[in-house]
Amino acid sequence: MRVTTLASGSKGNCVYIEGDDGAVLVDAGLSAREILARLAVSGGKPDLIRALLVTHEHGDHIQGVSSLARKLRVPILGTQGTLSEVLRTASSRATPDVIPCQYNEEIPLSDFLIRPFATSHDALEPCGFCIEEGDLRVGCCTDTGVVSSRLVDCFRRCDMVILESNHCPEMLENGPYPAMLKRRIRSKKGHLSNTSAGECLQELARDVPVIQLAHLSEINNTPAKALASAREAFGLFVDMVDLSVGLQHGVSPTKYL
Repeated sequence: MRVTTLASGSKGNCVYIEGDDGAVLVDAGLSAREILARLAVSGGKPDLIRALLVTHEHGDHIQGVSSLARKLRVPILGTQGTLSEVLRTASSRATPDVIPCQYNEEIPLSDFLIRPFATSHDALEPCGFCIEEGDLRVGCCTDTGVVSSRLVDCFRRCDMVILESNHCPEMLENGPYPAMLKRRIRSKKGHLSNTSAGECLQELARDVPVIQLAHLSEINNTPAKALASAREAFGLFVDMVDLSVGLQHGVSPTKYL
């Protein structure tokens, strides 16, 4: 299995996951043209894509989803709440095919087994995904204000976890955002701070060999701060983990599992 983050951050999110007999995209928060261009740069194969998995309806996750689904002739998979917004905002030229899912439901797709899980975010019915092929599993959680113990238990069985590490609490507090937006980001339905992500990673340090920090704020965080917080959380296990940051403005190096 290969995993390539094509974009990660508030300006757009998209992850390409390729298995032996197919591939999926998690979110499509760039234009369809840009996603296909980044796929070409990464060596990804659009003809292998079997579905577009959507975590929630915010624009940085669905900007290109409808047009890309039409171009690739593949369905969009998401919760009922997410799909209702995707369909509402879709072009009237053609309604994309959809696959509704429910939290903790197992969905077979090509050689993959897709398991959506609940996240805590200010969207209608947001989710993350565990994507399994054979004995390999990738967990993807890019927008959530809290991480539940159930989610940690799910991630412990993963070979790679993509986890939000959105903001440095000090940078957010002293930054330019209005007070209302700061409260929203810090809330239980907002975004994980470096500190909160670190608390989760501390639980995973002995079990997950590949970690990618995701959805970093360009205003309220830096890759150096996010990585330093994660390394501190790993403690003595830091040298046993392949740790990286998902890029916003370019394709992140591919991880092979």
